[in-house]
Amino acid sequence: MEKYFNVNLEFDKNKVDQIIHNTIINRGKGYVCSVEGNILATANSNPQYLEIVNNSLVNICDGGSIALLASLIHRRKYRTYIGADLFIKYIKMAQFRSFFLGNTEDILKGLKINLIKHDSSVKNMKFQTLPFRKVEEFDYPAIARMINEDAPDIIWVSLGAPKQEVFMSKLLPFLNKGVMFGFGAIFNFNSVNSEEKRAPNFFLKLKMEWIFRLLINPKKQTPRIKDILTTYPKIFINEIKNKLNN
Repeated sequence: MEKYFNVNLEFDKNKVDQIIHNTIINRGKGYVCSVEGNILATANSNPQYLEIVNNSLVNICDGGSIALLASLIHRRKYRTYIGADLFIKYIKMAQFRSFFLGNTEDILKGLKINLIKHDSSVKNMKFQTLPFRKVEEFDYPAIARMINEDAPDIIWVSLGAPKQEVFMSKLLPFLNKGVMFGFGAIFNFNSVNSEEKRAPNFFLKLKMEWIFRLLINPKKQTPRIKDILTTYPKIFINEIKNKLNN
């Protein structure tokens, strides 16, 4: 991975998949962050969180604006690897045992119903809620014991950013093996019990899914957009300076 806007990112989908596959095959462990505008802004304003993101196994670019800005500055074509697409891709592979962690019982039930359509073995996989509490208050050894007993290849974590990235970093030392993915609302997108869905293809093709989310949930998304708009000019200028100095 190389640093873009102070965050380690891998834009090559094949390299991302290879890193994940090699880790699973070798019974290694680590976590993957799906970097979009909110995570990038938070990482650049919080040194501790930045360290957590940059200590990941690999990070994917889940933000069209990030890929666009990187392309403009470095004069190369960078493309996103959207977390929602990676999630369904790996489920449809039907090669790995997954553990689904977080969100609500109702969402998890609906998620299981939907994912079985892609991989029948999902019916024998674990779907586990977590108590609502601060990230510092989880019993990480107990959570890890539950996961280690199941011995999954992949642990999908749905707690929302930036909480889930901190959670994964704290859980990692207690795991025997497995690759964790912090993918937030993706459980909701794929649950038959959720009204929250991905943006229509029109927004996806234009790389403007964030606009759809803002329109659907302005109360949640407006503060995030403000943070992004406040942070982006500074990190954009710093990236240009770094480019000129190298």
